[in-house]
Amino acid sequence: MGAPLFLVDALPDGERVTLAGPEGHHAATVQRLRVGEKLLLGDGRGATATAVVTGVGRSTLELAVTGRRHDRPASPRLVVAQAIAKGDRGELAVQAMTEAGVDEIVPWPASRSVARWRGERGERAWHRWIVTAREAAKQARRPWLPSVAPVAATPDLVARLAGASAGLVLHEEAPTRLTKVALPEAGEVVLVVGPEGGISPKELAAFEAAGAVPVRLGSEVLRTSTAGVAALAALNVRLGRW
Repeated sequence: MGAPLFLVDALPDGERVTLAGPEGHHAATVQRLRVGEKLLLGDGRGATATAVVTGVGRSTLELAVTGRRHDRPASPRLVVAQAIAKGDRGELAVQAMTEAGVDEIVPWPASRSVARWRGERGERAWHRWIVTAREAAKQARRPWLPSVAPVAATPDLVARLAGASAGLVLHEEAPTRLTKVALPEAGEVVLVVGPEGGISPKELAAFEAAGAVPVRLGSEVLRTSTAGVAALAALNVRLGRW
C-alpha cells in the first residue's frame, strides 16, 4: 500500500514538521500512523513532500521530510460540467471523476435535472461536492486538487463552451465517437454530462451553436454518475495521461 496523502495549506520549508489540525488528528487517531511509517504532504497545488513519522502525539505527528517535488498542472485541462443528480449520484460522479484526474467540475442544473440546489440546501450540496473531491484526491494521492466551480446555469455553460479549446457533449445519438474527435494540445477541454433524463434538444442546440461537438462513448447508455468517469478514461488515454 502506498503512503497516504495529507493536505496542508502550504508545505513548510524546514526538514522537521508537525502535522496538526484535522489532518494531524486523522493521521494520528484514525489511521494510527506510527513512528517509522511514511506519508505524503501536499498543498493541492502541485507541491508534495515525502516524510517519515518521528513522533506521535494525541492529535499530531512529528515528521522528518525526506524529499520534495512539484508537478506541473496537466495540459490541456479537463473540465466536466456535471448535471446535478438526485440522491448521492452527483457525489459518486465527483468522487470517480476526481480519481480519474478531472481538473475542474462545474455543477450544472440541466432542465431535466430532478434535483434542484436552492438556498441553504443547495449551498450544503455544493460543499459536499467540494469535500468529496478533496477526499477523493487524497485517496488518489493527487498533487493537484480539482476545483468545484459555482453552479453554472445553461447560458453560463454556453459561454464556457464557446471559450474552450474543445467543447464536447456526451449524447447517445451523436454520430461521432469520443475516440475520434479532434483534441487540442493545450487550453481546456470542456465536457458536458447530462442528467438521467438526458440533455434536452434546446440545450443541445445551444451547446452546438457555441461550437461544442456531440460525442458518444459506445452503444451502451451510461448513468450520469458513470458517464463522466468513462469519458475521462478515454480522454486520459488519448491525451497520454494514462
